[in-house]
Amino acid sequence: MVDNIPQEQATKIAKLNDAFRKDPTQGFIMLSQGMRANRLVDIDAIMEMFRSYNDFNVNNDPYGEHDFGAFTFKGQKIFWKIDYFDKDLTGLSPDASNAKITTRVATIMYAEEY
Repeated sequence: MVDNIPQEQATKIAKLNDAFRKDPTQGFIMLSQGMRANRLVDIDAIMEMFRSYNDFNVNNDPYGEHDFGAFTFKGQKIFWKIDYFDKDLTGLSPDASNAKITTRVATIMYAEEY
């Protein structure tokens, strides 16, 4: 995330991030060690919560990019974060609002693993 990006660019990034969350095949999902220790049925439920997340506000989304969220599952706090890499995954994307040059990678973890 870059500080002070224009609102128009942040809106484009948010739309791309929302589309990625709804269809994670548009990028990559990384599950932390704690996440991977869950039963598959729980991972499926956590992924559904990630895909349908929509609780964005100024406290968790100050730049309007929809790139971070937190929710509770079975009494445990879970964080997710989307990062933006170049298509070769060798560095950061020069423009996260351009899907042609950006690969989105979401990391999902227990808050205690952060």
